[in-house]
Amino acid sequence: MSGTTEISNTAFLRLPFPPSINAYHRHIVLRGTPRTLVSAAGRKYQNDVMFAVLACEPKRKAMLGRLSVTITLRMPDKRRRDIDNYCKALLDSLTKAKLWEDDSQIDELYIQRHGIVKGGEAVVFVKEHAPDRQ
Repeated sequence: MSGTTEISNTAFLRLPFPPSINAYHRHIVLRGTPRTLVSAAGRKYQNDVMFAVLACEPKRKAMLGRLSVTITLRMPDKRRRDIDNYCKALLDSLTKAKLWEDDSQIDELYIQRHGIVKGGEAVVFVKEHAPDRQ
């Protein structure tokens, strides 16, 4: 099949360190109704992730099956951090980048902390299982 690219059922990405959930969202009251929005830092992170995904595989199509995701967070410094505070921004950004259709496809999620790197880094490995056509 000339001109087509075979898409693998795995993805390996090195991404910028995500903002915490506290920095990813901002809370406002609009006409008396409380709203939660993605902050400027969150929108910047979403764009950074989108460019990183496109740079790795520009013709990649969204994964459609059930997913296993492994996240290795390499911290930017020695401060104490709860690693679960960084997943929402990362997973939402990968959804927006169309790595998969929706993060509800994730059946397995493994998060680990591994060392310190200047500026921090998130290393993500995704494995797609059989497509879910329910």
